[in-house]
Amino acid sequence: MPHREPSGQLFIVSAPSGVGKSTIIGKVIPNCAKLRFSVSSTTRAARPREIDGKDYHFLSVDEFVQGIRSGRFLEWARVHNHFYGTDRSIVEKWLKGGDDVLLDIDVQGTRLVRCAHPEAETIFVLPPSMEVLEERLRSRGTETEEQLAVRLAAAGREIFESSWYDYIIVNDQLEEAAEDLRAILRARRSSRVARAPEVQAFLMSLLDPNAKS
Repeated sequence: MPHREPSGQLFIVSAPSGVGKSTIIGKVIPNCAKLRFSVSSTTRAARPREIDGKDYHFLSVDEFVQGIRSGRFLEWARVHNHFYGTDRSIVEKWLKGGDDVLLDIDVQGTRLVRCAHPEAETIFVLPPSMEVLEERLRSRGTETEEQLAVRLAAAGREIFESSWYDYIIVNDQLEEAAEDLRAILRARRSSRVARAPEVQAFLMSLLDPNAKS
């Protein structure tokens, strides 16, 4: 029986703009050991209170295009006239090191990542209703009426795609939504696939008393 090295699990969280997935993720990440959050790169301008390297890696269009050409990104997409992408090298380094990795990316990016990592677990966050989503977008005060209409139309298209995700979370009550995400992460870590290296090592120790556990 070949030895199987432990590796991390890849989780992907998607949601339409304004649903609150970043807030949910922010509540879960600090208290979840061995979970790394991959900070995406983007060409859009930073919003108030956003920090380069923490919220996003803010790149120029030229820098981003060069990254595409050099194969820097695990996935990339153009959304609302801006580029977004996930750095390939850091994600694969963390996974090989045994850490779980969580990506906050859109539907297009999720499809691309699943081509390279079909074992990735996908999670979609829904708003309670489109009316609530519109209220949340308006409360940000960052979009014009035209931009708001574009985001709401895009949200409808993205929600249509949610049916093929592995898990669905409805962000009605923030704490409940965060607990749902924690439950998904915990459950996946206890799955047969995730525990396979440990089970294999245990079985080998039963067959060979001199085998290292």
